[in-house]
This record gives sequence, C-alpha cells and structure tokens, in this order.
Amino acid sequence: MTRNRTTPIALIAAIAAAALPLSAAAKDNDKGEAELAEILEGREAGEPVSCLTRTQRDRMQIVDRTALVFRDGRTIYVNRPTGVRFLDDFDVPVFRIFGGQLCRSDQFEMRSRAGSFAGPTLVLGEFVPYTKIETDG
Repeated sequence: MTRNRTTPIALIAAIAAAALPLSAAAKDNDKGEAELAEILEGREAGEPVSCLTRTQRDRMQIVDRTALVFRDGRTIYVNRPTGVRFLDDFDVPVFRIFGGQLCRSDQFEMRSRAGSFAGPTLVLGEFVPYTKIETDG
C-alpha cells in the first residue's frame, strides 16, 4: 500500500476552496440583513401570525438571501422561509396556496425569470408583523 504524500496539501486546498463560497454567501447575507433593517427602521415587531389573506400579500418584495417582505397598509410582514440562501430578487416565487390564504408551512418554488426554469422549493415560516413606532411629540 503506497502513501499519497500530497493528501494533506490537497485537503487544505479543498477546505480553502470550500470556504470561499461561504464567505461570499456571508457577505450577501449581511447585505440582505442590512437591507431588511432599513425597510424595518422605525418599526417594532408584533406577535407572529400563521397566515396572510389575499389583501395582506398584494405587495411582496424579496430581500436577497434573507426574507420575503409583504406590505399591507401600515404593516409589514416578514417571512424567513427555509432555504433563504436561495432567495434572489431576480427570481420569481411560485406559491402553492391551499384555501385562499398563504400560511406557514406552505411551499413555494423559486423560478428563473430567464425561461422560468424550476428552482428550489422553500417552505414558509411564520409571518412577523412590523408596525410603525408611535412617537410622542
């Protein structure tokens, strides 16, 4: 049995190569978190809800690698689905809605705008409502 003396070097190179995409993903996530913080500035979180009605989800925004944001009048609902790393505002979410409401545990698929190629399937979490903080004065 012969030993491969390059194995430790090859292993180190493979680990370093694998870490590069993770650091890029972390930077993208930081960018998404900063964008979400800007959207939510001056608002406070309420008790999470399980479902949104049709009117509560008319205006949706994707925050890359972070969350889905739904605007309903003065309230903003934030949903952080499973697999947020696949959220990209260039893609289009296709929801599978049962019963007229969009609910926690409902699935949706991200599709490419360029040809509607099928992408990953994600699962919705709870919807956290954020409302403007009332200031005295």
